[in-house]
Amino acid sequence: MKAARLYDYDPDMNVSLRIENVQTPTIKAPDEVIVKVGAAGLCRTDLHIIEGVWREIMDPDGALLPYTMGHENAGWIEDVGSAVKSVKPGDAVICHPLRTCGICLPCRYGEDMYCEHGLFPGLGLDGGFAEYFVTNERSVIKLGDGIRPLDVAPMADAGITAYRAAKRASKLLHPGTTAVILGVGGLGHIALQSLKALSGCRVIAIDREPAARALAKDLGADIVLDGGPTVIEEVHDHTGGGAQVVIDFVGELGVENITWRMARKGGQTFVVGYGGTVQVPTLDLVVNEINIGGSLVGNYTELVELMELNADGKVKMHYEQYGLDEINTALSDFKNRKFVGRGVIVP
Repeated sequence: MKAARLYDYDPDMNVSLRIENVQTPTIKAPDEVIVKVGAAGLCRTDLHIIEGVWREIMDPDGALLPYTMGHENAGWIEDVGSAVKSVKPGDAVICHPLRTCGICLPCRYGEDMYCEHGLFPGLGLDGGFAEYFVTNERSVIKLGDGIRPLDVAPMADAGITAYRAAKRASKLLHPGTTAVILGVGGLGHIALQSLKALSGCRVIAIDREPAARALAKDLGADIVLDGGPTVIEEVHDHTGGGAQVVIDFVGELGVENITWRMARKGGQTFVVGYGGTVQVPTLDLVVNEINIGGSLVGNYTELVELMELNADGKVKMHYEQYGLDEINTALSDFKNRKFVGRGVIVP
């Protein structure tokens, strides 16, 4: 089968994924399933992996290279292990990004992304930038009738990451309150729709790209701002002193240090994007009772919930489609923000 494989790390991203023929995966454990990839989302984490951002955590000595990237996957069940009961060949599925054990305490609590024995296809383990990949039964969710893998694949990670942040935010919001979304890209546009579906709050969307601002307006943002030098003051003017919740999908390039300044006293900031360093004077934390916390990828149940919102037409993924042979063009276009929403690779 064809696969796009990573052989080197490079902070300047001068390396390319190699398209090559590799052996098609086979079932090696009773709980495994082989998925014929219908589509695989392109994630900013993929850029960070190539750039070596994750190297010290994931692969300090380069022993995992080469491998097939791609961790936002949807497709059709091709084969199943002897213990698999919930899906059969031909079923359309979306895959939670983690292969979890189901036995450890975090799994018992339902927080799959904390699994003590989790494996992550596409991050050091062969993933979905290929014609087939292998995962386990616990990770797959059957898609409803008429739902195409192409239309939902990036929701496997980007979607539930955005949805989890929006769901946490919605518990702090009620009609008359305001949430700010910084970055209306692949995650931000899902969070915007999710907030509208889950909460009666107003939403301010901020992005420097005109196309992203246009998308935010189309998706129902109440106020759209361009992120200029006076953006903090603009948010305070529109909200009468700051937003109840601010969700940062950028997390770098200086954005991380304007985010918390947009929150009102007692407000909450969720940091989802990463790469920068948050610097907050402790006096501001105390006097304004600012709450700053991170938000990780969503769990299996949250992916089920997001698929329900998608099936009901309340949350949809905006994407640009590329063939597997075009993956390096897709990576370049993504890095240079040549499309709005998400890039999707189709084998």
